[in-house]
Amino acid sequence: MPLTADFQFSQGSLQDYIECARRFQLRYLERRAWPAIEAEPALLHERQLQQGLAFHRLVHQHIVGIDADRLERMAIEQPQGGPELERWWRSYRSHPPADLPDARYPEITLSAPLGGYRLLAKYDLVAVQVGQRAVIVDWKTTRGHPQRQRLARHMQTRVYPYLLALAGHELNGARPVPPQAVEMIYWFANFPQELQRFAYSEEQYAADGDFLLSLVNRIAALGPNDFPQTEQVEQCRYCRYRSLCQRGTTAGLIDEDDAPEEADLETAFDFDEITEIPL
Repeated sequence: MPLTADFQFSQGSLQDYIECARRFQLRYLERRAWPAIEAEPALLHERQLQQGLAFHRLVHQHIVGIDADRLERMAIEQPQGGPELERWWRSYRSHPPADLPDARYPEITLSAPLGGYRLLAKYDLVAVQVGQRAVIVDWKTTRGHPQRQRLARHMQTRVYPYLLALAGHELNGARPVPPQAVEMIYWFANFPQELQRFAYSEEQYAADGDFLLSLVNRIAALGPNDFPQTEQVEQCRYCRYRSLCQRGTTAGLIDEDDAPEEADLETAFDFDEITEIPL
């Protein structure tokens, strides 16, 4: 199936394509529902997904002004709660990212044209000091602490700063956001004092723009038989389509070293229900 005219690319879909073109095709073009378990044990994996979403909601509510003590009670009492969610919340209260600009925009989506389609990103938080700097914060509830080199290669680290510089003018007093004014921070609920910071630059912005446009054009030119399975077979253990692709029926263990770093929370939200700032 070719891309439809209204197809929207995101860091998640682009990451899927880079890791496995066939997974991209099945998930975003054919929209196959294939209910394979992504990781074992299944109940623990599902609970971690729910807790990750619950943590993101708590932080969002705090940023928009709900009392932190009230939210802490919610963290303890809600069905997705428990000791881990409570610990994450207290880590956030004790060690939030320091020195963020005062103008804060949680759970905001930006989008812009790219290669005849649209590129969009849903940010956990964008904090802006108008005319001076813009900081992206992404909350991570990963079990482990991903290596910096791995984060640097991830599409999120490229797409989020690029799109903020490209389409974030309405957050910056109707002025363009200079790429060198952008910083991206990953904050880890299990390692709250071990932030990963990525500065941005004009050079990286230009490189990312060329790379993303080339990638989108490459995908748009593909025919239905041009989406091969990944050669990295070990990735298939955490893919919901592994049995469809005859790559096994047993899910990988959630605590293995190569387990997915975090659920793709991007897919847990309906982009049509989120306020969008278009270019």
